[in-house]
Amino acid sequence: MKSKLKSQGNSLVVPVAPSRGRLRPLGLDEVRITGGFWARRREVNTNAILDHCREWMERVGWIGNFRAPVAERRGREFADSDVYKLLEAMTWAGVETDTITEAIASAQEPDGYLNTNFGRPGQQPRYSDLEWGHELYCYGHLIQAGVAELRTRGGGELAKIALRAADHVCATFGPDGVAGVCGHAEIETALAELARATGEQRYLDQATLFVERRGHGTLADGEFGRAYHQDDMPVRQATVLRGHAVRALYLASGAVDVAVETGDEELLAAVVRQWEGAVARRTYLTGGMGSHHRDEAFGDDFVLPPDRAYSETCAGVASVMLSWRLLLATGEPRFADLAERTLFNVIATSPAEDGRSFFYSNTLHRRRRGTVPEADVQVPRAESSLRAPWFAVSCCPPNVARTLALLPGYLATTDAGGVQIHQYADAEITTGGIALRIRTDYPSDGRVTVTVDRAPDRPWTLSLRVPAWAEGTPAWLVDPEGRRRPVAPGAAELTRVFRPGDEIRLELPVEPRWLRPDPRIDAIRGTAAVQRGPLVYCAESVDLPDDRDVDAIRVDPSAPPEGRADGSVVVAGEIGAEGDDPWPYRPSAAPPTAGDRTDIVLVPYHSWANRGPSTMRVWLPTVEPTP
Repeated sequence: MKSKLKSQGNSLVVPVAPSRGRLRPLGLDEVRITGGFWARRREVNTNAILDHCREWMERVGWIGNFRAPVAERRGREFADSDVYKLLEAMTWAGVETDTITEAIASAQEPDGYLNTNFGRPGQQPRYSDLEWGHELYCYGHLIQAGVAELRTRGGGELAKIALRAADHVCATFGPDGVAGVCGHAEIETALAELARATGEQRYLDQATLFVERRGHGTLADGEFGRAYHQDDMPVRQATVLRGHAVRALYLASGAVDVAVETGDEELLAAVVRQWEGAVARRTYLTGGMGSHHRDEAFGDDFVLPPDRAYSETCAGVASVMLSWRLLLATGEPRFADLAERTLFNVIATSPAEDGRSFFYSNTLHRRRRGTVPEADVQVPRAESSLRAPWFAVSCCPPNVARTLALLPGYLATTDAGGVQIHQYADAEITTGGIALRIRTDYPSDGRVTVTVDRAPDRPWTLSLRVPAWAEGTPAWLVDPEGRRRPVAPGAAELTRVFRPGDEIRLELPVEPRWLRPDPRIDAIRGTAAVQRGPLVYCAESVDLPDDRDVDAIRVDPSAPPEGRADGSVVVAGEIGAEGDDPWPYRPSAAPPTAGDRTDIVLVPYHSWANRGPSTMRVWLPTVEPTP
């Protein structure tokens, strides 16, 4: 698909444009990714993922639902939302959307109502199942697609459809309307962003109303309890993210939007508190969130089993959305730290290298070799043991597509004092009389060079994020005169009158290192993992002698891991003998069974399962000491 994105000068070509807050995001017309890790994945997105999603949505009838009679409708109750996510991705990528938009327009009712699963003869009435019907959720994704068209093209038919739908929502669910909320949050953040894009207060008021209504038992109780819908307590009272992970993260994103636009510091502090609790006690090493398969939900504190990690790709997308909003609101680099971890180890893991199959869930331990899915058959949600071309519930592929399409909008920000760079990639930045070029092989190499091509004749501050993973190993900032100074995790700042040709270099320590888990995470006691820069590593059976299963290996963290030029890491360890003991328990004083000492090759987690069926694990059992 060929890009047609129009530059709009200093207009806000961004997914999130708060009217206040610590930082202003730089848009897709101000930041251009030019090479490296993310440029390759964005190229795959433009050339493969977008077409793949559209072809599958046509094949399984989800786009056709907008034209089809009721009896011929296909897909789950929320299938409309996946079409809207694809439209948003296509719009950010500058791809033509007229054909799909025309189909959607034909299905919209005169009062703005739009849903292919409810409201027509032979279907359930409108809003008769707010717990599970997803009508407002679908509107949320439609509105976000409309905002993308407003921001990139100044408007169009898609934006008009979204505005009519938003007006309908306000008329139906306003202060004098239905006192309900959607079982799946999403409408909140969408309405808040539409208010920013249009200046219409009623959209922000409605988003605020939805946030405040939740948590008061507004929805009927169900088999997973009210916490599943975040309807067990008001947002302001919650101390940790809970329930269905994607729902929780979308709701938190909407609450941040409302808090920022209304100046509600109490509400913002509540979401920060929930984020802190989830990151400290409910988040996987990869940044993935959600440890329950049955309800796609957060587990209790420290319940993070690697082999049962759900870590839905959509939860990764939603986590990045939330972290970005909190970064803009507060300016604190820790939010960019989590976004980076999630981008490299969840978002980048989901699509195959060719962009035509995906992980829905992202386990950290695969015990059995997977089965290659048929190329023309959609598989049940999350049940594919390898990346699958399509799912009966395919929310994740278009969510990955829209994230990759708008990724330049997550790289940098500005404020009255200067420019802040939060994520590293080969890129060009132009804003407010400042033009910068970033050159780096990150994350393979920790050197990030920023060249000033244009700058105002006054002092300003360039800020470069030093990731939290660099703690304990020196990172360095080199100024244009070649002077080096150590910098700690957080923000490395340089304030001066910059001149064209000035080079500033950040040197980050990306050597591989061992990590150990909090002992309260019962499932991974006695294990260790390797991280290199922001990349989490894993062992994969295709790299073991005789294609042995990864459960046979034990590693020795007393020997430092060794990085290789091809991006792999080698660690010392042993491979246990084949076969089982007659009884899997032994007295604590008995000597451990020694294995064959060997070097064990680890690869970036995001790359696993691209070489055929394999077993895999991130957390590796350690060599037992002799009693």
